[in-house]
Amino acid sequence: MKLLATVVLVAGLAGVAAWGGEAFAGDEHMGTCVFEKLTGQDYKFCRGDLEVFYPELGDVGCTYIPKCNQYRKRISKEWRSPMIVYPQADQNKKYVLIMVDPDAPNRANPKYRFWRHWVVIDIKGTDLRAGKLKGHVLTDYGRPTPPSQSGYHRYQFRLYEQPAHEAISLSPEEKTSLGSWPMERFVEQFRLGSPVASTQFLTQHHSD
Repeated sequence: MKLLATVVLVAGLAGVAAWGGEAFAGDEHMGTCVFEKLTGQDYKFCRGDLEVFYPELGDVGCTYIPKCNQYRKRISKEWRSPMIVYPQADQNKKYVLIMVDPDAPNRANPKYRFWRHWVVIDIKGTDLRAGKLKGHVLTDYGRPTPPSQSGYHRYQFRLYEQPAHEAISLSPEEKTSLGSWPMERFVEQFRLGSPVASTQFLTQHHSD
């Protein structure tokens, strides 16, 4: 992770910034902003060094978004799309980025899985290495907005190599709704294969 220096600088205004997995994520009463790392199966999802940068937070890959400094509220209501960096991108290839929430409306009963938050195709490897996400947008970026009292949601970023000469698009039916998106069918239809890299962060409604 490449955000400790940034966190210390920003959160230091309110108190002390900390990094680790033992304390609660975001202790506002103590003036400490703690970024808790994911564990178990949630941690295993993160592979391939895909980096997702939000303002003030830095790379949020494989972490819980803390409540301190109104980070959960700001990521849901204020900040625009994150900067995506994949240092290992092949500059001669193109890529497909998919961002989904598999926990809609909640993780215990994800009847609207997958909720589509962002789909970009034709991303050049050179742009990915530089953190400049240029390409053709199939679905505009949708901020993470987990419903109140629905617990933590996973927001997953999956990066695929785009097959040459493959015309990728959403069907008219897919365009009518963001929820219950058959992501696996989309991946199979356009022969995307397995992600070359993936990461995720977890957050919940800012008032919970």
